[in-house]
Amino acid sequence: MTNAPRSASSRPVHLDDVSKAIIEQLQVDGRRSYADIGKAVGLSEAAVRQRVQRLTESGVMQIVAVTDPMQLGFTRQAMIGIRAGGDTRELAERLAEIPELDYVVLTAGSFDLMAEVVCENDEELINLLNSRIRNLPGVHSTETFVYLKLQKQFYNWGTR
Repeated sequence: MTNAPRSASSRPVHLDDVSKAIIEQLQVDGRRSYADIGKAVGLSEAAVRQRVQRLTESGVMQIVAVTDPMQLGFTRQAMIGIRAGGDTRELAERLAEIPELDYVVLTAGSFDLMAEVVCENDEELINLLNSRIRNLPGVHSTETFVYLKLQKQFYNWGTR
């Protein structure tokens, strides 16, 4: 399954207040029915369904189940800082193809890219680092930040 790419360089989509309200309703409860959302935002169920479809097809939003990986047997999560040479956009594309990586961003500062990894155990993390990330052309060095505990993970920051 591929996620819709999010890019800071793409133009922001203009959302009207109703679309923003729909997104905010779904951020609170992604399972909320279209009929309930319609009542909250003043639209019919069908109109909400059409707007949600347009928002997901355009890549503005995704509706997903957010889990705590540790509770599902993925006992090792980490953020990997990557120092690179060459075109970091190409390297980001290659990293994005690695299924264990759930988050890849180009950054400014000490690292050129950051990637979040979800693994079943430390051995899988070691293999991923040594065999699949550090061997990629353009990777100069990595620094791994191992997660000890998931303290907070929310996505209800609104639409501003």
